Amino acid sequence: MNNMNNQSQLGTLNGIFPCPVYIVKRDVGLSPKEDKDIEDIIKEGLNKSVANVCSVNTYIFNNKLKEIKQFCEQQIKIYVKEVISDNEELDFYITQSWLNITKPGENHHQHFHPNSIISGVFYMSTTEADTITFHDPNFGIKNIMEFPSKKFNVFNSHSCFFNANINELVLFPSWLSHSVAATSEKAVTDRISLSFNTFVRGTFGESNQLAELILK
Repeated sequence: MNNMNNQSQLGTLNGIFPCPVYIVKRDVGLSPKEDKDIEDIIKEGLNKSVANVCSVNTYIFNNKLKEIKQFCEQQIKIYVKEVISDNEELDFYITQSWLNITKPGENHHQHFHPNSIISGVFYMSTTEADTITFHDPNFGIKNIMEFPSKKFNVFNSHSCFFNANINELVLFPSWLSHSVAATSEKAVTDRISLSFNTFVRGTFGESNQLAELILK
């Protein structure tokens, strides 16, 4: 008897249409000038959100934190080239930018960022257990049948979290829903992050196909 007939044949499991989440660490910490900018932004005023607060100033990159803005813009170019398009004539730029202050025990509800293409968050103050969680937008469709599972992976999970580390930037599609679990009530510092949205200038589509769009 041929033992080969009793052996299971293994195929190749492929993951297609992945969702890009880009994480990069800035190699220098906050400068005294940047610390001062953050203090000034907070002094300008804070608005209460669902379970945290954010800065009244929602265009802080217009006149503050210049070097952090430059770092974010450099990384946006990398993200665009690797994920969206290698057309150098497209100009992705930051629109709104604001601070989030999350005190011990507070959280960020699940949400996405409308009127934006790429969104980002840069961490200025975190604790060891801080995370950001992303939620699968297709989970409702894939979960029409609920299958019990003892082991979760990229195919059967409805969410995925990453550690939130100081001086790190996270870039992701603005349509991707995300949240922040309640921070530890024993934390001795506030979680401070800078969030921003982006849009694009350029020419899209072909005029001879009646699909041209020019954004300036």
